Amino acid sequence: MKEQIINYETFIRVSNAISHSKEPEEIALMTVEGIKTALAIKGCALFLLNSKTQELEVASSYGLSEEYLNKGPVSALHSIAESLKDGPVAIFDVADDPRLQYPEEAQKEGIASILSVPIQLHGKLLGALRVYSAEPWEFTLADVNFVSGLAQIAGMAIDMARYSKGLMASIEVLKSLREAQRSRNTRKTPYEGVPKSFSPEEYYKQPY
Repeated sequence: MKEQIINYETFIRVSNAISHSKEPEEIALMTVEGIKTALAIKGCALFLLNSKTQELEVASSYGLSEEYLNKGPVSALHSIAESLKDGPVAIFDVADDPRLQYPEEAQKEGIASILSVPIQLHGKLLGALRVYSAEPWEFTLADVNFVSGLAQIAGMAIDMARYSKGLMASIEVLKSLREAQRSRNTRKTPYEGVPKSFSPEEYYKQPY
């Protein structure tokens, strides 16, 4: 019951924080920190998929060393790839599971178990959220649902923040164009004030 209360409170806290944030990086950090703290695990990382390279790039992490995070490119095709296609995947023993891309580095980091869940939006893969425990952990359905739920909330918030930032950039461009147009419309020309009944040449011939 205590774990369920903690998870519920984390859901509320992270969701409220996300709703007030417009920065994708801040949303990602709130998510990984909230999950790491709530589950009292070693660490948590949020990856976003680079569709060009098919690599999972770290958007934010909490509790993991820089050495581990910089171990090498994380391939969406070789690093727990099943979790990106078929749903959540729990790895009980990182030392004995062929689905890991960097098993030796995981052991060196002190990781025993990993839970990986996909981040999807409208059927499109955005990335993955992964939690890391220092002790062997048989993840329960409640654990999986908790992480999956926050992964989807974070995914939607990040996507909306990206859209919002792109929209704001477009608005600024439109403002610049309008200012330029307004400047052109109000700028005086050499022929301004010339009576319509006169041509410019005739106007300048008139005596003063």
